[in-house]
Order: sequence, then structure tokens, then C-alpha cells
Amino acid sequence: MHRMLKRIVQQYRNRRILRQYFSQTTTAKLHVGCGKHVLSAWLNTDTCVQAPSLPIYRFDARQKFPFADGTFAYVFSEHMIEHIPYSAGLHMLSECRRVLKPLGVLRLCTPDLEFLLDLRRPDKSPLQREYIRWSAETNTPNVPDPTNETLVINNFVRDWGHTFIYDEKTLRQSMQLAGFSQLRRCDLQESPVECLRNLENEARMPPGFLRLESMVIEATK
Repeated sequence: MHRMLKRIVQQYRNRRILRQYFSQTTTAKLHVGCGKHVLSAWLNTDTCVQAPSLPIYRFDARQKFPFADGTFAYVFSEHMIEHIPYSAGLHMLSECRRVLKPLGVLRLCTPDLEFLLDLRRPDKSPLQREYIRWSAETNTPNVPDPTNETLVINNFVRDWGHTFIYDEKTLRQSMQLAGFSQLRRCDLQESPVECLRNLENEARMPPGFLRLESMVIEATK
């Protein structure tokens, strides 16, 4: 009974969030997997974040999106797709394309496998060395050697619910299989599309670390 009541309350809250969002926008923008990083002028969505005070529409991106075809002009997702299996990622990308308007743009930010492999380089940059020490000390307590990149790599592919870490080739292939075209790699916070700039949540990590971890690819429907 308690679970059913919670579901009814969430459905009511979802409907209220949708009504309010679409009553205030002329260019609909969907943020998939927002966590607590709520973006102004976007429909912020997540599946499990517990933040009743935030206007977050709840749905599971592994399932069919609860929106009609061609609803949104833009879709953005940051560090979310790596938390679901590869096959579910393909489904998510297909759904992103389905709910986009013609010529709509998807901006996807996710950890880059190359960043992890580069941590084993003998000629590491100061930022890479700093990242390894910070990650080892923060995420693997009581490590005997916080300069050991193998500890960091093993933790990264298993922790935080990570399921599949993409390299650029595989992410591009997945986007193309989902039907996207005109793929372009962008720097963090940068885009030729004004409303797709300055979206990533760099403040959640020490300076430079999210930029080191991430790749960003934009694709057009």
C-alpha cells in the first residue's frame, strides 16, 4: 500500500512538473540523468535521485521515454550512459533521437576510456599525477601507494555503478546505430550551439578533473 501511494504521489508530481515546464518554454530541452545538477530552462529528469525540493521529473532512461516523437529541440546527458549496459545505452540513444525534433541536437558527455589508458603513460602530465593521487586517496582508502594508477583504473570501471566505459570510436558507432548524423567532438562547456554551452557540472570535482575524464560528442537527428 505504501509503495502504491508513493507511485501515485510521484505520478502526480511528474504531471505537475511537465505542465509547469511546457507552460514556460517555447524551445523544449531535455536533460537526461541530471542527478542534483538542475539546469535552468531544461526539463531535468532522473530515475533515482532523492531530492524532493528540486523539480526533477522521474523516469528510467533504460525504458521507453514517456514523451511523444519530436518533443524536444535539444537533449543533454552528462556522465549517465556509462551507468547502464551497452545494449541499454543503444536503446537510450535511440529514444533520445526519437523524442528530438528534426535537426534536433543531442549533446552527450561521458568518461573517455582513453583517459583511463593514458593514466599508465610513463610521461604523465602534472594534472594526471594529481588526479591519480586524489582518486586513490579519495576512492580507495588505506591504499599502500597513492601513485599507483592501476588502483585508480580498477576502481573507476567498477565504482559509482559504472557499467560500460566508452571510447570515442564506440560512442560514435552507437550514436550512428541509433540514427544520428553530423557527429562532432566538442570541448567541455563549448559548443557551436549557444544553449549547449556551459552545461557540464565541473564544480563537482577538483579543477581540471572532469575535463580530464570526459569526452563530449554532439549529434544531429
